[in-house]
Amino acid sequence: MRVLAGVRLLLWELWLPVALVVVWWFASASSTSPYFPPLSRIWEAFVDNWFGPSFRVDVVPSMTNLALGLAVALVVGVGAGLLLALFPLAGEIADPFLQFFRAIPALAVLPALFILFGTGSTGNVAAIAFGAVWPILLNTLDGIRSIHPSVRLVARSYRIRPYLLVTNVLLPGAMPQITVGIRTSLAIGVVIMVGSEMYVSTAGIGHFVVVAQQTFALADMWSGILLLGVIGYALNVGYGVIERWLLRWQPRSTSGSK
Repeated sequence: MRVLAGVRLLLWELWLPVALVVVWWFASASSTSPYFPPLSRIWEAFVDNWFGPSFRVDVVPSMTNLALGLAVALVVGVGAGLLLALFPLAGEIADPFLQFFRAIPALAVLPALFILFGTGSTGNVAAIAFGAVWPILLNTLDGIRSIHPSVRLVARSYRIRPYLLVTNVLLPGAMPQITVGIRTSLAIGVVIMVGSEMYVSTAGIGHFVVVAQQTFALADMWSGILLLGVIGYALNVGYGVIERWLLRWQPRSTSGSK
């Protein structure tokens, strides 16, 4: 039954994208515009580029930088949010600074980050981490603060060790909000990854798209944009699986199964 339900859900999610691709394929078949080539040409460029050397040259560096940047943001965001929640006075002092840095668009800080960390992979990872850390940090902080005080009082009365209090009480209690922050950071990380590669990088999907646009290889440009959409969708689906595993302890709603 679960397999059948999974297949039904997958078909429900895919029918609209498949329909749009079919319409796009036939509607663009006779296109002579150099700016909007037929989807058949875009697909040929997609296969030639991303099932060939460009995968190793551009996709692998992009995804590596994204993974490292998100990992740094996750460790720093959860760790800093936990510390600020455990020490309320420090959280109140830091709140104006957190709101200030959170409001700064990460793309606007790229020049400063590249000056500090260089224009290589380190600068890209730093840019992704800077933009992605704030949703995780703030959601961790709010999630721990939202735990009812009686929970901590009960833990204190049972003399639970601080390590167990953090790992078995505070973090699980805040996990629903932390996962929301991670999902937001994932989308922000992809945007910053592409933006940083368009800015100064010599490799990556963003760099490939810019070079293709500047050399009027528009089928290649559209193939890069299409790849970014596929990557974004795959990351969203993959994180959905991880999120359900992280929140497996939550009772599932039965309203949708009636």
